[in-house]
Amino acid sequence: VQLQASGGGLVQTGGSLRLSCTAPSNTITRGTTGWFRQAPGKEREFVAATGRGSYYAESVKDRFTISTDSAKNTVYLQMNSLKPEDTAVYYCAADDRTFSTRSFYFQAKQYFYWGQGTQVTVSS
Repeated sequence: VQLQASGGGLVQTGGSLRLSCTAPSNTITRGTTGWFRQAPGKEREFVAATGRGSYYAESVKDRFTISTDSAKNTVYLQMNSLKPEDTAVYYCAADDRTFSTRSFYFQAKQYFYWGQGTQVTVSS
């Protein structure tokens, strides 16, 4: 399954962007879908996920919202109040399983399918 991530760009501090993750089938809307990000020189980190509930990293809670449009096989990440530290390449990931173990949502190794990443740059 090929995931297609889009919606990245350059935005000023305090601005908003909406990322999209689309797949040709309903894999990402019937199982678990997550967003991860990687900044230069840093490890990939969890951002948000949806499956049996929605989960967020503490650093983005109350600013980012993950949502699903099953009709379009698309998962969105609405990012508001963006900060320079949100600058990174954002990757969407998915798995056929709907995780029942909470910790799995936060672990990149649990996701089988990955998209190509989209750059988000927040200027100060």
